Amino acid sequence: MRMTRLHAPTLKEAPKDAEVQSQKMLVRGGYIRKLAAGIYDFLPLANRVLRRIETIIREELDAAGAQEVRLPMVQPAEIWEESGRWGFYGPELLRLVDRKGGNFCLGPTHEEVIVELVRRDVRSWRALPLNLYQIQTKFRDEIRPRAGLMRGREFLMKDAYSFDVDDASALVTYDAMYQAYERIFARCGLDFRAVEADTGAIGGSRSHEFQVLADSGEDAIVSCDTCDYAANVEQAELPVPAAGGGPESAAVEVVATPGQRTIEEVSAFLGLPAERFIKTLVVTVDGRPYAVLVRGDHEANLLKVKRLLGAASVELATDAEVVAATGAPVGFAGPVGLKGVDGILADHAIAGLRDAATGANLADAHRIHVDAGRDFDARYADLRLAGDGDPCPRCDGRLRGFRGIEVGHVFFLGTKYSAPMRCNYLDEAGQERPMVMGCYGIGVSRIMAAAVEQNHDERGIVWPAAIAPYEVVILPLQMNKPEVVEAAEQLYADLARAGFDVLLDDRNERAGSKFIDAELIGIPYRIAIGARDLAEGNVEFKQRAGGDMERVALAEVTSRLQAARAERAR
Repeated sequence: MRMTRLHAPTLKEAPKDAEVQSQKMLVRGGYIRKLAAGIYDFLPLANRVLRRIETIIREELDAAGAQEVRLPMVQPAEIWEESGRWGFYGPELLRLVDRKGGNFCLGPTHEEVIVELVRRDVRSWRALPLNLYQIQTKFRDEIRPRAGLMRGREFLMKDAYSFDVDDASALVTYDAMYQAYERIFARCGLDFRAVEADTGAIGGSRSHEFQVLADSGEDAIVSCDTCDYAANVEQAELPVPAAGGGPESAAVEVVATPGQRTIEEVSAFLGLPAERFIKTLVVTVDGRPYAVLVRGDHEANLLKVKRLLGAASVELATDAEVVAATGAPVGFAGPVGLKGVDGILADHAIAGLRDAATGANLADAHRIHVDAGRDFDARYADLRLAGDGDPCPRCDGRLRGFRGIEVGHVFFLGTKYSAPMRCNYLDEAGQERPMVMGCYGIGVSRIMAAAVEQNHDERGIVWPAAIAPYEVVILPLQMNKPEVVEAAEQLYADLARAGFDVLLDDRNERAGSKFIDAELIGIPYRIAIGARDLAEGNVEFKQRAGGDMERVALAEVTSRLQAARAERAR
């Protein structure tokens, strides 16, 4: 491709509303343009990146035994009502009414559609296992789209769905897809972690997220420094700590703490470290009040509370609900003498805590010398968020904290959708049984953004070679020198014949402008041809990813690039 024909309108400045580096650089580099909040146009450069990612995905999924389909984006309400999600999914589901009054939605995901397809055509155990996937536009009406392509409303996604005869067979498929995902993200040149995760709105009983490590990531994850354990902080298990104990404290005492509500404020006021505090959160569990206790230097994990109680919803109580449960304003709740809740749940780190401080259930007052077990009873469980330095639940190692961008998610669904929608098969004995399902998503457009978040510098994008829009850019630096133009054209043709995707910057621009745009766009290899070097038979050869500029013989450029490609393939 010639730059004079390429539609890649680069910008000197990023838009003022751009929040993260990927958004800034993809706009400045002429890859994307914003149409509306969370909705973007993909220009030719972006489309080439997406196609490369799609090719990697297709190759790995086809090798894993999956088959590609294409399903409708507009979905009828009836199948969502069958699965029970029409009223459950929430405002992110964009609902439509057609001219005949029929209810539809724009697909945020395709579990219902794929189940409806398979249940019509598959009846026998002989047709299973079956694994179908598609790469298609999705729409989720995010309340606050942000961070460019990382939290958009319309996005490109790969979703796959597997159907098996039983749990054992379905888990074999799950593991095969997990391994295919590892190959996909490795081939895309990403530094990632596969982490245990919550199943969220999709549902199911087992799931893993694939997180690209980046400081701008929305998700907090932890990974063991010794073994391969990794998890989202909300999902991460924590081992039961060694029992505390020691002699009983003095009798509980109420002390005045006027205006001191937060752990930090009360800690400073009383001169006690945060780990000596019992933080008491009032929550509503399916509408009923509960108290959740964690140590003052820890954070409560409401997802773990939800799982412990098998609840549909767990929410922080409103100010009014806190007053109704404790008799005191927010900031002064404590477990001693607490009567206005249905139960008290405490993290394992609270057990055996001695001489602690906690809210007194009185305005502007706290209790000190509180002993767990002596002064209050609770149900103990793992109820806190994991953090950097916490012990690993699988070995003697320590967890290290990272930020991540979720680019893939695999779910073991079981019969969550097949049973209510009667997606059944006949087994060898002629008995009707629900198919056991798995679900596997990859954010294709999010991979593009995540790759930029992980691979950029102050000058622009540094694409991993496997997903770059072009492999090589040729810069003839003096378009008024016939020998420079002729050498560039000949190299352009030679590299194309050798199978390289090449971009030739044939614009009549200053050399500085060409260098700036080449680094902004982020092509992995740059060949600059100037009259002085050319007179000696040389060109400037530079790798975008931190390579030094070298002078290389023009005749050796093709073999040099072929060697670099072979090295990457190892």
